[in-house]
Amino acid sequence: MTRSEDKTQAAGRPAFGFRIWMLIPPLTFLGLALLAGWALQRENADALPSALAAKSAPAFALEPLRAGEAPPVLADLAGPGIKIVNFWASWCGPCRVEHPRLMEFAADGVTVIGVNYKDDPSNALAFLAELGDPYALVGADPAGRNGIEWGLYGVPETFVIDADGTVLLRHAGPLTRRIVAEKIAPYIATN
Repeated sequence: MTRSEDKTQAAGRPAFGFRIWMLIPPLTFLGLALLAGWALQRENADALPSALAAKSAPAFALEPLRAGEAPPVLADLAGPGIKIVNFWASWCGPCRVEHPRLMEFAADGVTVIGVNYKDDPSNALAFLAELGDPYALVGADPAGRNGIEWGLYGVPETFVIDADGTVLLRHAGPLTRRIVAEKIAPYIATN
């Protein structure tokens, strides 16, 4: 035996001693694997949960986007029919992609309310002048306070609101034809 083996043996430990820190990597891997497995068991692993589902829509505290035009208020969400509340910005590429869907809603008589999120008003107005204005009412949220109240993850985000002002659906990301057909059209058809 060498001197180091003698010292290890004398201390009552095997020569190639077990170290507790050696358990950290496999336990970390196991924990991550269990977390991933749990996430995949959800009904839709890509869906972002909404704290507003089946609750009254939060109040708006918006600034006018256009001079002389009042921004939307909570009372604008009440009344017959479905309302679409859309958070958007001119700097948002996916907002440009979804814009034709919003124009289609407006052409079909669905009330679309816009919340311009953390944007320069002149850029927002240029965006609407270029692509068309689907919004029955529009206001600006320059500091993002309304986005916080609505639980916004980012833009674009769209909320479907019923005649009582209750949030029926929240969709994070751009509206595509498939999303509109599968998620939003059924609410419009029944109201």
